[in-house]
Order: sequence, then C-alpha cells, then structure tokens
Amino acid sequence: MAQAYQGTALITGASSGIGAVYAERLARRGYDLILVARNRNKLIALADRITNETRRSVEIVDADLNDRAGLAAVEAKLKQDASITLLVNNAGVGTHKPLLDSDVDAMTRLIDLNVTALTRLTYAAVPGFIARGKGAVINISSIVAISPETLNGVYGGSKAFVLAFSQSLHHELAGKGVQVQAVLPGATATDFWETGGLPIEHLPESIVMSASDMVDAALIGFDRGELVTIPSLHAGEKWDAYEAARQAMAPILSNKVPAPRYTTA
Repeated sequence: MAQAYQGTALITGASSGIGAVYAERLARRGYDLILVARNRNKLIALADRITNETRRSVEIVDADLNDRAGLAAVEAKLKQDASITLLVNNAGVGTHKPLLDSDVDAMTRLIDLNVTALTRLTYAAVPGFIARGKGAVINISSIVAISPETLNGVYGGSKAFVLAFSQSLHHELAGKGVQVQAVLPGATATDFWETGGLPIEHLPESIVMSASDMVDAALIGFDRGELVTIPSLHAGEKWDAYEAARQAMAPILSNKVPAPRYTTA
C-alpha cells in the first residue's frame, strides 16, 4: 500500500552509504526526494532505482558542499522550495589520523563540511519550516561527539558541534512545529573508513553495524521523537544517566565566586 505523501526530504551525502539508505527508506515512507552529492553518476543511478521502485519524484543536485557556489545552490533550494519538510544533514568526512599526522588544510576542509555547511543548510531550512509550522532536521553526528578520544580530535570536535547544535536547536524551537534529531552512529559499514585511510576490514566485526540497520534504528528513534539517537548503545540507561547529570549541572555552572577548590592553596 502506498504511503501518504510526506512532503520532500533533502538529503546531503546521498549517493552512497548512510545517505543512500535514508533516500530509499524515506521514499518508501512517502517522501519525494532531493538528493545532494558530488558524484552525479551515482546520484542518477540511485534516483532511477528509487523512482522505479517507489514511483516517488526524485531530483538530484550534484554539488560539492565544500565549494561556496555548490553550497549556495543547495541553500537556495532549501529557502525556495516550500515542499521540503525534512532536511537530512548527512554529508561529512572524517579521519582516524592523530593530530600530528594530519594535514591542517584537510582538517579545515573537514570543519567546513561537517560544521559550516551543516550549519548554513540548517539556517536555510528552518525559517521556512517555522513559517509553515512543520518540518524536521536530522543531523548525522557520531559517537565520537561524546567519546572524542576514539578517533581524530578535529573529527570528534566537529561531531560534538553537531550534537550541541542539535540540542540547542531543539531547545530554541520548542513549540514551533520543528522536530530535531541528532543521530550518533558507531562504526558503520560504509566507504567512510576507506576514504579516511582505514579499511573497514581492520575493525573488529563485532563493532561494525550495517548502514541499513543503522538507518532503520535511527528512524525508529525519529518516529519516537528522540532528540538523541545512539543506535549501537544497548545500555540506553547509561545515556539517560549521562544526560541527566549534564542537565543537573546546567543551573550551577556559572557563579559569582570561584569554587572553594580553586581558592585554597
């Protein structure tokens, strides 16, 4: 049975891996799609397959979000297309190399994509969502947002930004009809690892989740209205305790006087 029309989902990094799975799943849920990625041939092949299987409308935008003109074109699309009801900020790059082995220009490009592009696309989409009283943003973060020692620190810092940005957005947009979800995948079987110089075969099989399982779990979290979804964390109560401790500290983090431990020799 065909699903009811849900509007249009714009997905970045959509040509393969997590983004491509989101495209397939959202089309089956009743979304038309705008797929954004650099590889036009992959986008065309994916769009043709999804259209044939689901009969949904699929538009492709071959844009490099590290290029100012490419990013601006996607921002314009988000501002102008009132059919868009969901933005999936999935495009990103990472590395496992430590600071001393990393090229600072490459790290700057990582920040430009993982932080700056994601921020600008969100800014482009959210005002329209608020004006229409409906919309959602799914930001793909990572477990390194809360475990920055696991991989490269610039990558971890960029994903910590995505988490904090999502939490702040959720707080600011409460009651405005806009849903925000941050997804924190663990190791996922995509070409992310090969691109970063660490073939996935070098990782323990027990920690690597398929992209399909990751996205399906994340969408269950989305359906439940979760702000933060960590598909690979079985002990969900540990996240609840972590978040409760953070919230408990919030009202007492700022004070006129230093803590006594910093005023005694």
